[in-house]
Amino acid sequence: MVKAAFALFGEGGELAVTVRSVCRESELNSRYFYESFASTDELLGAVYDDVVMQLREAVGTAMETAGDDRHARIRAGVRELLAFSSEEPRRGRLLFTDARANSVLTQRRWATQDVLYRMVIREDSRLDADTDTIATTVAAALFTGAMAELVTQWLLGNLGTDVDAVTDYTVKRVLISD
Repeated sequence: MVKAAFALFGEGGELAVTVRSVCRESELNSRYFYESFASTDELLGAVYDDVVMQLREAVGTAMETAGDDRHARIRAGVRELLAFSSEEPRRGRLLFTDARANSVLTQRRWATQDVLYRMVIREDSRLDADTDTIATTVAAALFTGAMAELVTQWLLGNLGTDVDAVTDYTVKRVLISD
């Protein structure tokens, strides 16, 4: 049902995700829907969580592959975030554009942004144990907010189509203080 809801949401937004449409898409009886989910909002939350898990794995793998070089890790993470969100437009729509309009997805988006914020703090502390705590938390807050807006603008087509150029410019701006 999560796959069906993802497909429906990605094509038509939250209004396309109804019990009837999800059951039709997944070729299941509505009884199965209600055995798994109390509402379509709960299902949308599960869809969001599934896509966020995929994103975390993709970004984590990209950063691990980049090794321990700070610049390379940031570049790999930013590039994967942009690519993940645009290679399958339904993912970007769910995570960054339509998530702002649905209250369940908005709550999940804030929680996800908080997870990203904490990941940035851990990453910075891991790469530089002598980092000032206040500086790290301020940088993490700025970075997470900026990345959310960057992806939104990327998905809207306002930044062109060259993911590497956007990534390079982003990394250059992010690392301005290095």
